[in-house]
Amino acid sequence: MPEILPLPDLLISQIAAGEVIERPAAALKELLENSLDAGAQSIQVHLEDGGMQSLRVSDDGCGIAASQLPLALLRHATSKIATLDDLQQVTSFGFRGEALASMAAVAKIRLISRPAEAEHASEITAEGGILGTPMPCAGNPGTTITISDLFFNTPARRKFLKTPGTEYGHCETAFIRMALARPDIACSLTHNHRQQYQLKPQSISERITSLLGDAFSDAAVTLDVTTGSLRLSGKILRPTASARDTQHLFVNGRFVRDKLLAHALRQAYQDVLHHNQQPAWCLFLELDAREVDVNVHPAKTEVRFHNSRAIHQFVYHSVHRALSTPLTATSAEPDTAPTVPENWPLTMPSATRPPATQKPFFSHSAQQGFTGWIAEPAVHYPANQRSISATLPGNTNNTSNPEYAPEHPLGYALAQLHGTYILAQNETGLIVVDMHAAHERILYERLKTAMIQQKMASQQLLVPLTFDVDNATVATAIEQNESLRSFGLDITQVAPNTLAIRALPQLLQQTNPIPLARAVLKELAETGHSNQLEAQRNQVLATIACHGAIRANHTLSLEDMNALLRDMERTERASQCNHGRPTWIAFEMTALDRLFMRGK
Repeated sequence: MPEILPLPDLLISQIAAGEVIERPAAALKELLENSLDAGAQSIQVHLEDGGMQSLRVSDDGCGIAASQLPLALLRHATSKIATLDDLQQVTSFGFRGEALASMAAVAKIRLISRPAEAEHASEITAEGGILGTPMPCAGNPGTTITISDLFFNTPARRKFLKTPGTEYGHCETAFIRMALARPDIACSLTHNHRQQYQLKPQSISERITSLLGDAFSDAAVTLDVTTGSLRLSGKILRPTASARDTQHLFVNGRFVRDKLLAHALRQAYQDVLHHNQQPAWCLFLELDAREVDVNVHPAKTEVRFHNSRAIHQFVYHSVHRALSTPLTATSAEPDTAPTVPENWPLTMPSATRPPATQKPFFSHSAQQGFTGWIAEPAVHYPANQRSISATLPGNTNNTSNPEYAPEHPLGYALAQLHGTYILAQNETGLIVVDMHAAHERILYERLKTAMIQQKMASQQLLVPLTFDVDNATVATAIEQNESLRSFGLDITQVAPNTLAIRALPQLLQQTNPIPLARAVLKELAETGHSNQLEAQRNQVLATIACHGAIRANHTLSLEDMNALLRDMERTERASQCNHGRPTWIAFEMTALDRLFMRGK
């Protein structure tokens, strides 16, 4: 049997470096976090060849005393925590005491530091894990760390590094994340002696614009929601806009990649995002440090929440409501039906029987007790006829086009173009509305509201459907039994590793039950919440709304067009149809003037 021997300290540090320092960007992240923990108000980063040749970080933080310099480069030596209680409520970025020791094991390091009260700075060097002796030197208050020849003594690791351009891109990402997390500090980034960023202290909105661009900020919705000790702030991109690689999420100022939060955010976008688009956000979640565990992985980009379900629901509802905000402030509260003119022939009347000119678009009253109606258009254009129907009044202050008001951002109708688009004007220019897409969203939201108000009705199966699962899934089914029943789904255990589906939501009777049940249980196990049933229910309602909405070549009067505009302004998520496509587009007068070269 081979003899068991303790590993040398240098080898231990090199092993740790494989987890902590995988490329120059990882080293840069650790150094930036150390600067923030030191209370720096200004940080300068200098890179050569993407950080592979040289990486230097200078700050004006509290500095390190000369006698403490050797300890700064030792494994598991830190000033951040001292007890288990400190670890359970850690607020600093660093706390493991591994990063600098890992770098010293696989690179050449020069550390210069000076506390504000010291007469001069001191420096220490390290090469391949061998520490030098602290020596006096010249230096400003703060700390400067230079890392050279990363992985010079571990060539197997160095060969996996990419080109300098690629490595610089990763370093730039690490710098941007730090700058977003702390907009109150000044910071700069120089690569190969060329300055790339020079940022002064800013508000978070200004910092987001500086780093993510005007296009992101202009197309984003500002979010700031507080509930108890939880706060979610930042910007989320509107569903009809797009951005590449713009998903920045911070928990207590720390950039994280978290499956739970990512799931909540994707779910919030699910009902409004086109399948070709990717959601984008820059969000900051703040909560009590005791409610989140950051001691999950040496890279510290993963976290665990003590009450994951509450965090998931808070993030989901905060973003979902922000994306649901109607165009006007006079809207109904979220999850309630908007009020509409009773005389508009394209709305669902409240009467229990349809007028003679209407046809049912959804009828399952025998099972669900829910029926809706959609009006037949009074006039049809021939399929091959394309025309403009319009009323052009002598002045715009008549009953159809009253003076512009802030509560009517979509303005007032002018005409119907080819029986497909509504042309309207507001105070700033021209509005073009896809009437089918807009009406589809209005009907869809009403159907969802009616379904929510009636709860999820359940239908018992004559013959239960059984399926085999593992022990973890059985435990989830038992623990989440109440949640499953609230969805209209009854799942019970009938054998050690067998579950039986005894009831399904009535609206989903045509769905294959077993894959649906597996997906729901999987999501409940991972996040404590599932939207599978809601998503499939909404898919059915979306199909109904799509078939019930007015079609192309249906002529509308100005009154009908204006009524549709007003209803859009009151309806949640009215800027996108059920498939994520835009329902309206604005053309400002300044843009139109440029097209026609007016004023030139």
